[in-house]
Amino acid sequence: MLPELKIQPLRCVLAIVDEGGFHAAARQLHRTQPAVSMAVRELEQRLGEPLFEKGGKAALTPFGRYCLPRFRELITQHDRLSRELWAQVQKQAGHVDMAAVPSVASRLMPRLLSDFILRYPDLRVSLHDGSADFVRRLVAGGEVELGITSLWREDDELSFMPLMRDDVGVVCRDDHPLAERAELGWEALQGQVLIRNGTSRLLEGTEAEPLLAESAFDISNMISLTAMLVAGIGITTLPRLAFPQEYERLRFIPLVDPMVERELGLLRPGKRSLSPAAQAMEAFVIESLRAQAFAIP
Repeated sequence: MLPELKIQPLRCVLAIVDEGGFHAAARQLHRTQPAVSMAVRELEQRLGEPLFEKGGKAALTPFGRYCLPRFRELITQHDRLSRELWAQVQKQAGHVDMAAVPSVASRLMPRLLSDFILRYPDLRVSLHDGSADFVRRLVAGGEVELGITSLWREDDELSFMPLMRDDVGVVCRDDHPLAERAELGWEALQGQVLIRNGTSRLLEGTEAEPLLAESAFDISNMISLTAMLVAGIGITTLPRLAFPQEYERLRFIPLVDPMVERELGLLRPGKRSLSPAAQAMEAFVIESLRAQAFAIP
């Protein structure tokens, strides 16, 4: 049967050799000399061979000389692993894989990640962006630990915490007849060239749902959708955070009848624990998003 090596007796052996004796080793280890001697004897019994010559001196036996560099290597590896694990627990090291819908990735994540790294400078973050379905797949498949998204349907394998509301409005070019309106009802959109997109399902189940059947185009890619809007080909509905405000020719008009909102929140595995780094990110996202203007109490 292989002997089970405990770390503390190995430290005693190294201290005896490095300090030149049992008494000096005991002082260095803050233990009594009998306790150090007993630890060495128990180790020798486990190994089945003496490590030190008889007489209470610090002279190693041939077997002891064979063991010494191996004990030192084991202690070095043990201490390095302990430091790495402690750093993980203390959020001083680690890596977070997360995903977010594009509007969150472009509008909220730059500031959020900048503040996060200031608080945890030794943690690394990988961010993936894509549709809500894309984020859900990554979290469900274990490819990322956290997602910031809206949840279209319940999933027993996932846990979703709503954190903020994002109202839906109409987006059109600045010379469109609707562009100067302060707000809009869905009836005003009837007869317009409506471009459906990935967030249009927010209208489902509302009074505005008939508009979806009249959509002239269905474009899920945001770059292509924006190009169509800037070209004046039609109008669309988007959550406020998804509105491409860098395009000066586009306007966002709140849709108030019906008022439609999406809930944005944190998506995580429902039955798997998070890594220490992901736990830090989870707490930070909850703290940060709940501080937004449209946070959910």
